[in-house]
Amino acid sequence: MGAIPTQRETAFRTSGAPACTAEAAAQECARAHVVLRGSSLAPGAARAMVRAALADWSARGLPGTEQLTEHRATDVLVAVSELVTNAVVHAGTDVEVTCRMEETGTLVVEATDHHPSRAPRGGDHGTPQDPSEYGRGLRLVAALSEAWGITYRPGTKTVWARLPAAGTEAAADAGSETVTAAGQIEVYAPDEVRESPDAAPGTGLRGLRDREWLGRGALSFLAEASDLLAGQLDEDLVASLTGQLVVPRLADWCGVWLEDESLGRGAWSDDPGTAVGARLARVWHAGEGHIDELRLALEKDPPRARDPWRSGPVGHPWPAEALGPHGAALAYRLVAGGRPLGTLVIGRAGTAGFPDEITGLVEDLSRRVALAIGAARQYARQATISAVLQRGLLPGAVAEIPGVRSALVYEPCDKGGPSGDFYDLFPAGDGRWCFAVGDVQGKGPEAAVVIGLARPWLRLLAREQYGVPDVLDRLNQLLLDDATEAADAAARALVAVGGPPVAPGDGPQTRFLSLLYGELEPFEDGVRCTLASAGHPLPLLLGPDGAVRAVAAPQTLLGVVEDATYASETFELRSGDTLLCVTDGVTERRSGSRQFDDGDGLAAALAGCAGLDAELVAERIRRLVHEFGPRPPEDDLALLVLQAE
Repeated sequence: MGAIPTQRETAFRTSGAPACTAEAAAQECARAHVVLRGSSLAPGAARAMVRAALADWSARGLPGTEQLTEHRATDVLVAVSELVTNAVVHAGTDVEVTCRMEETGTLVVEATDHHPSRAPRGGDHGTPQDPSEYGRGLRLVAALSEAWGITYRPGTKTVWARLPAAGTEAAADAGSETVTAAGQIEVYAPDEVRESPDAAPGTGLRGLRDREWLGRGALSFLAEASDLLAGQLDEDLVASLTGQLVVPRLADWCGVWLEDESLGRGAWSDDPGTAVGARLARVWHAGEGHIDELRLALEKDPPRARDPWRSGPVGHPWPAEALGPHGAALAYRLVAGGRPLGTLVIGRAGTAGFPDEITGLVEDLSRRVALAIGAARQYARQATISAVLQRGLLPGAVAEIPGVRSALVYEPCDKGGPSGDFYDLFPAGDGRWCFAVGDVQGKGPEAAVVIGLARPWLRLLAREQYGVPDVLDRLNQLLLDDATEAADAAARALVAVGGPPVAPGDGPQTRFLSLLYGELEPFEDGVRCTLASAGHPLPLLLGPDGAVRAVAAPQTLLGVVEDATYASETFELRSGDTLLCVTDGVTERRSGSRQFDDGDGLAAALAGCAGLDAELVAERIRRLVHEFGPRPPEDDLALLVLQAE
């Protein structure tokens, strides 16, 4: 038998058992399930499914339906609507909706999406979206249900809610256990498990539950926390997940402050009411109704300035104004890579302190949280640099050409780094316009260097009145000279430090690119086009009658052969003619062993675009490329459509 997939269970409202205990599964007697496309129609379709299921179960007299009242039916419709709305808005994938009824009359609804890295919106005041578009958030679900929470599984996230039968007290099974595929995790309602204010930490009923949970689940908890935090690329999401991990297992509530690293050690002011460069990113409480007042209290009394390198927790003022007079709170500095990143504050009501085992576990967790925040910030810095670099490598605007409609599709495969594809369309003077579609060897910084050389030189040579073949000849020599200079510089650096000789292929690689470059000259009856392809997919010309032909001859890549010479071809674009220029991300799009352009697939796709304007041609080719394979494209995609009016 295969291993059971690991899942992570996070309970938000814990006055009852979560959605799927082993006993409840055995008693399940009615179930409805549907998969919905992630669109604005999904909540209504989910409500219709649940409404039909309830009517069917009642008509069949299934066990539990005697507890089903009109009020409870309304509640479950509202709950499923909110769960599906949150899934559609915050995940954007298809949504699997399940509704089931147990013999006791308890109703369980679940909404499963396929974007687990996006946490659901909890409805706190940090997300002030309009309820008509975004739903009222999960607070409404919490108010209607006896328990609700999230189950994380590989590739999916399920948000569930459990609505008790009519007349059942929501708190009747407080403290029940959740059985997950990863083991057993106990949840409880902190408001109902109070110790005496003078009791020693770790004594009483709560101390007993702490010891039972620590004996069973502490090690697996840290492992699951590491898995959940790893790879998160948004620091606010890390803060949100931290709250879900801490509450209610380790504390009744927590707050996460994030600091501005640029302000250094002085980010916290000595004035206890003022935090400089820090913000309260997340507040979480086991009792949903306490979150707003807790946030206000914590903002008034942020963590004090302290030595950022001191490890371990320190006491934090208890927010008595929001939570009553008795409780204990601790603050943990979040430090990673020698940089203070923020502070985690946790609290428990009705106790004089925390057991040592809990404080140690939270300290271990805080280190993992700090590492995740540091990684998210590093990614954000790199993404910002890449975005700025990418903007600098592409034209700010595409020129408008008299008598020519143009359309462009540009989709980098790696959203976090510079693409290897580029394009340009610019005026060259004397009634001429030039266009280029290119693909550089590789991606990232090396590709950016080549594009940074090629695009400005293309514009400069075109405006100096060089013809299409001469532009390619000179650009080819420029790339070869640049590669030679880079190799010489690397060799001199190795000699200077006494390094070993450079083996063939180990030094700087030749920088080459494929390029389609052309020149347009409008005249009274059309547009004269002169172009050449240097190792690039050939451009295709679509006539008004649907005929398609290639309009260039294949030639050598730029930056490969010394003293290469290039030739161009000239033709006329008449009214209704459409020229399609693409990169190999289009022609080499794969589906198994097949490629999109096998058997002249691109020409066939273009022939089906006869009669469409430039924008529709571009969109149709883009859609066909995406639909060709079951997975998203694995290469950059660029295409340019030029159409004579």
